[in-house]
Amino acid sequence: MPFFSRPAAVVAAFSLAFVSPVVPQEPVQSGGSISTQVALVNLFATVRDKNKRIVTDLTKNDFKIFEDNEEQKVAFFSKEVTMPITLGMLIDTSPSEQYRLPAEQDAASQFVERVMKKGDEALVITFDLDVDLLSDFTDDNHIIQRAINKAKVNGGGPMVTPGTLPQNSPDGTHLYDAIYLACREKLAMETGRKALVIITDAEDFGSKTRLDEAIEAAQRSDTVVHFLLVHDPGQGWRPDIAKKISDETGGRTIEVSSTKKLHEAFDQISEELRSQYQIGYYYPANKAKDGGFRKIKVDVANKDYKVLARRGFYAPRE
Repeated sequence: MPFFSRPAAVVAAFSLAFVSPVVPQEPVQSGGSISTQVALVNLFATVRDKNKRIVTDLTKNDFKIFEDNEEQKVAFFSKEVTMPITLGMLIDTSPSEQYRLPAEQDAASQFVERVMKKGDEALVITFDLDVDLLSDFTDDNHIIQRAINKAKVNGGGPMVTPGTLPQNSPDGTHLYDAIYLACREKLAMETGRKALVIITDAEDFGSKTRLDEAIEAAQRSDTVVHFLLVHDPGQGWRPDIAKKISDETGGRTIEVSSTKKLHEAFDQISEELRSQYQIGYYYPANKAKDGGFRKIKVDVANKDYKVLARRGFYAPRE
């Protein structure tokens, strides 16, 4: 298990819960057309029209890619409907979710059953005062669904789960820690299409990780983050935080106000995960290996269309 220097306390605590070794894999090849020796910036993009319908008939010539405002030549293009998906399901189990959790579990189980295809893998993590891995990566739907159903609200009090993220206060919602750890300790070692689906009100209390560190971890692992934003009237919630994270990683934030809306939101994310374009350009225009962030913008010719894609990547460092 790799260890990272920042934030060290978070990773060290979480590693006790994540005991399975993770072996780095070779970069994915789509149709045998990407060589592991070719330096390619790889993007996954979803396109919707002004009525929010998925657009599936675009070609390579419909796309333009800009790195730090400089247009790049599109070197690789495909419509990805069959490439395996590596999925992280993150469920908020803080006291604010007490009355919604059963409905969330039911919808999440149905989502996994619909979206998971042969070759896909998923893990399940809950977060409150602690960050707990309920199921490591598996392609077995039954294991995933059992893990989802094991999620329980942490009602507070002096007891905490050993080996995760204890703190002095009995209350906590470690959203940023959960994103950071899922991306750095798990998804960073995976290849292909990667996504987190997070059910939460997006309030964070007690994380040792900062918001920008959580976003950076998702960007470095090429993980798209989707939020299903749930909350009760009069209770706190942070749509601004959810939108910032999802926008920066190419995901969506969907506000959920009822069980019906929850199922609809899962359906929208399922459709997006199965209706993406894969676009690549040779790396990079800026050849400096300084570890800096490179901004990316993906445009399409039709200005009525909206593109969801990550907004940048981190260059390697010598």
